Amino acid sequence: MAKYAEMESSINTIAKETTIKGNIIAAGDFRLDGRLEGNITLNGKLVVGESGYIKGDIVCQNANIIGSVDGNISVKETLSLNSTASVKGDILINRLSIEPGATFSGSCRMLDEVRRENEAAQE
Repeated sequence: MAKYAEMESSINTIAKETTIKGNIIAAGDFRLDGRLEGNITLNGKLVVGESGYIKGDIVCQNANIIGSVDGNISVKETLSLNSTASVKGDILINRLSIEPGATFSGSCRMLDEVRRENEAAQE
């Protein structure tokens, strides 16, 4: 039980009904239940809660979108869109999981595809 409590406290959180205007750069995991008008760059996992909204670009290791994003998303590992997720923007990912009911408007590219194109262009 103590280990779980330690993990919970190490997650940076923006609470519901909180608005931040500006960019966020963080080394660890992050949960957004409020509103962010700016870009977010993380070395960890991003969770956008059901009441969460981001108007800006996202760069992170993993992401679980439950709320809304209006911007481009780049995820080095896995992007999960829950059934209540709404994403408007282009995504660049390694793996993608989309639950029925999620909405997505934009283009999707796989990191391996982009790497192959870059390698071919350098030859």
